[in-house]
Amino acid sequence: MDSPETRRDAVVEELHGERVEDPYRWLEGDGDEVAAWTERQNEYVDSVLDDDVREALEPTFEPLADVPSFGSVTARGGRAFQSVRDADQERPVLTLRAGGDRTVLADPNTWADEASMDWFTPSPDGEHVAYGVATGGNEQYDLRIADVPSGEVVHEVAEVGRTNPGMFAWSDDGFYYVATGGMGEQMAKELRHETLAGDRAVVGTHDDQHVWPGLDAHRGRLVVSFSEMSGGTELAVLNDGEFVTVFDGGDAAADVSFAGDDAYVRTEKNAPRGRVLRADADDFLAGNPDFETVVPEGEGVVRSVAVADSHLVVHEHRDAHSHLAVYDRAGAPAFDVPLPDYVSVDGLDADTDAAECYYRVQSFGTPATVTRCDLDARETETLDAPRLDTEVDVDVTQEYVESTDGARVPVFIAHARGTTPDAETPAVLSAYGGFRINRTPAFSRFRLPFLADGGVFVQVCARGGSEFGEEWHEAGMREHKQHTFDDVVAAAEHVVDESYTSPEKLGVVGGSNGGLMAGAVLTQRPDLWGAVVSAVPLLDMLRFHEFLLGESWTVEYGHPEDPEAFEYIREYSPYHNVESREYPPTLFTTAVGDSRVHPSHARKMAARLQSEGRGGPFLCRTKTDTGHGTGKSMSMAVEEQLDQWTFLYGFLGVEANP
Repeated sequence: MDSPETRRDAVVEELHGERVEDPYRWLEGDGDEVAAWTERQNEYVDSVLDDDVREALEPTFEPLADVPSFGSVTARGGRAFQSVRDADQERPVLTLRAGGDRTVLADPNTWADEASMDWFTPSPDGEHVAYGVATGGNEQYDLRIADVPSGEVVHEVAEVGRTNPGMFAWSDDGFYYVATGGMGEQMAKELRHETLAGDRAVVGTHDDQHVWPGLDAHRGRLVVSFSEMSGGTELAVLNDGEFVTVFDGGDAAADVSFAGDDAYVRTEKNAPRGRVLRADADDFLAGNPDFETVVPEGEGVVRSVAVADSHLVVHEHRDAHSHLAVYDRAGAPAFDVPLPDYVSVDGLDADTDAAECYYRVQSFGTPATVTRCDLDARETETLDAPRLDTEVDVDVTQEYVESTDGARVPVFIAHARGTTPDAETPAVLSAYGGFRINRTPAFSRFRLPFLADGGVFVQVCARGGSEFGEEWHEAGMREHKQHTFDDVVAAAEHVVDESYTSPEKLGVVGGSNGGLMAGAVLTQRPDLWGAVVSAVPLLDMLRFHEFLLGESWTVEYGHPEDPEAFEYIREYSPYHNVESREYPPTLFTTAVGDSRVHPSHARKMAARLQSEGRGGPFLCRTKTDTGHGTGKSMSMAVEEQLDQWTFLYGFLGVEANP
């Protein structure tokens, strides 16, 4: 089956003195013609993906789907809250944990319309828990407040928009939250207070499209962090109806945690790798804090801080993997929590009234394991460790490659112990490189069959993340964005030169901003890849700001309406750099319900490659019952992963073993 024909319109704009063609702009719409185009493209994907490969992979994927998953533990008021998905469940349920027993507080598996519970936050006393309910992965939430331990919903706020745990805070008589507009109007933000009796008051509005308010509260006072997505943070206190700035991070990130008489601020201000400051909580809330440094900037990059009754637990990244250090509340070093090599920690949490913390730890070969650390006894215990039927002993090395400007870029290389890579070995490379998001060792259950079948997985810590602090982030943003793509290319050339694989056997995979990465290295170096997967991607970088959350990302990418930014964005924008040349097989994936990245990026790029490119095939898979990635059921995840790995196995020549 040939790729479907796509109507080409004569759309030409003059932007900053340059004539720019956009023949597939009509695919930015959502009418019947676009729906018919989408259906034809999905049929084309089905015709190309090898049914024999898919059938060979399914028996290995289904048991992996049946493995339980355990969320991190959040402890409040002496109670432990956790999301858990049992083997036979489609979605995680919210539970109250007591020893090895769990009480279900909310079960999305009993809800209708593909509804999911995507986040939760318990009250400080543990008597209530709030959680967000979305439909079809659209990240547009209804807010529910449940009693603990009964799970009875005692209050509900419908259609609050894009709120999340960072945009919610408990008060003495209710809660604060940020409400946004719906799809297409998510930039309008209203700060509200609401009691459990339903009395609502608007305490502020915020319409800066580049700033998202985060909420905290202590001793009856609301604290708001006004943060650009990849820029600086200003901490402010609501005082007599006005927001009074307490800490101005400038271009640096900052966040605050309260514990009794103390306010702790984690910030990169004057410390690109991060440090922790402390002030008297009442002084902070009054707007006149006197900060002292309790954890100075060190060799690691401070990622998060958990405050226990008499300890601070600091999570750092050192050489792009996790380190946990414990201090007393005054900042004196106490001990390091033992961790295996090349792991990632997430979900670090502590109750300010207890001498313990919780976290998850995972690696390329080990799924996320929930751990409790007794901070007084300096002992750890494993609470939840998923057991896999598919066991793969994974060997991990970390190597460094030289990229532009002499940057030394870390690259993790993982494969099954016993695999001896050579030029015939299939390999998949992944990177992200943006928005301070770090690529540290992480487990993926559906990657295991590829490793078991002799594949190599390559993870690049490209500039644009903050693996080495804010300077690493800034080296991959705005006018320096090309560095991200240079780092990925340098890593690809390295694994080829070192005979881990060859270009014909090397795939590249990325999602969201990582989908931009995949699109850029596809158009810049098509000779390096045997297959490309670009998921929920940004690809038309001259119009990304026109849709959904795009305007807020101009802080990271630069603004296409700025003549200087236009010049460097135009140089790498994948959609505008398709030429009449050979390109490797490419799979774009997107979703109609994506409320972050508009599906037109994938549509337009696929249409242009199908029309102007040679080689391929060029595929565009569109899902109609999910969004950017949050809230998927396990069966949805299996279908998407089967698409991706069937594509990669088929075009990289991987043999699926039973």
